Amino acid sequence: MEIPGKEIPGIDIIEEEDISIGLISKVILYNDDWHSFDEVILQIIKAIGCSNADASNKALETHVKGKSVIFDGEFKECLRVSSVLEEIALHTQIVT
Repeated sequence: MEIPGKEIPGIDIIEEEDISIGLISKVILYNDDWHSFDEVILQIIKAIGCSNADASNKALETHVKGKSVIFDGEFKECLRVSSVLEEIALHTQIVT
């Protein structure tokens, strides 16, 4: 609707920008007594797309040390990896 003699300011549409600051985060997987090695290995492969050998090494490190870094990268990707691991109730933590 126009008003005679009045200029109505237009609406500028601003596109959303990615303002992430590029901090690297890490997904830590904690050992438990409920999941088998095979379950953990398969879930690690599903979460990060690594080889069976790499997933086996990560699962073994988690078992021996009680926890291990499974993945590092952008926080958003760490959230995705963590959620995949937690699909079978594995315990994870994201740290920066």
